[in-house]
Amino acid sequence: MTNLVPTYPNAKDPASPLDIVPLAGRIGAEIRGVLLSGDLDAATVQAIEAAVVRHKVIFFRGQQHLDNAEHEAFTSLFGDPVAHPTVPVAEGSKYLLELDSKEGYAASSWHTDVTFVDAYPKGSILRGITIPEAGGDTVWANTETAYESLPEPLRQLANNLWAVHSNDYDYAAVLGTDPDNQAQQARAAQHRSVFASTVYETEHPVVRVHPVSGQRSLLLGHFFKNFIGLNQADSQRLFAIFQDHITREENIVRWRWQSGDVAFWDNRSTQHRAVADFGLQRRTLRRATIHGEVPVGIDGRTSHTTRREKAKDFEPA
Repeated sequence: MTNLVPTYPNAKDPASPLDIVPLAGRIGAEIRGVLLSGDLDAATVQAIEAAVVRHKVIFFRGQQHLDNAEHEAFTSLFGDPVAHPTVPVAEGSKYLLELDSKEGYAASSWHTDVTFVDAYPKGSILRGITIPEAGGDTVWANTETAYESLPEPLRQLANNLWAVHSNDYDYAAVLGTDPDNQAQQARAAQHRSVFASTVYETEHPVVRVHPVSGQRSLLLGHFFKNFIGLNQADSQRLFAIFQDHITREENIVRWRWQSGDVAFWDNRSTQHRAVADFGLQRRTLRRATIHGEVPVGIDGRTSHTTRREKAKDFEPA
């Protein structure tokens, strides 16, 4: 097998005007000396956008001055902000999603945001508000280097696969709910009733081509339902193989949050998950997303949504 991963894929662009500090060998960088706002000059915006594509996820410390309005204004510099398709916006905002977790309850499974629709967000910007004293980190994985480092037979297989993504899945399993705990089961049912209030199914290529860099990446994550043409059992076994390659330690970076931190990631070439290890501590963050393009596969075909309908009433398990 020819390894297509560059010697140092996460190296800083020497031409960038930003103070960039790469954090891991394949993904992640901190940008220093920038005060985020909706008034940044065009050159800085362009440099930040280039850094997001290059490093997949970038981080800014010390942005405590941001409120909802300034968070939204900053986001709008990079495209059209969009609200979550099913979850109500955070109070006092136009389109921010509030991630308010306690008792270890968080999106602790690997995913790319909102892939159950066709033109899912191209980027997400997450602001830390209330951060646990310990725990509650977020981890990102580079789905481009995951594809590039696949053994050749798996890469060729992935090139020809399409998959169905949906927001109608087993929420109790993804959230780690105890089947004997009625309160947790009820909470998972409530979570599902919101996130899957409208059920979507979308067919995506497993390998998408990045519209800016031209790089190929694996498009999977916890909204995956099945591979087209394969039954559920075969789909899940094959999914596990590809997903394990995505989340190898070589492909990931882990961020320890502080209040006022901002993470900005390329949602077209990453997966992420929150680490639900913070017990009874409160963890509150707010996320903006930027309208994305419909993915294009290596054969030129584009993703398409095949189902969108109001869900039936959900009952607690």
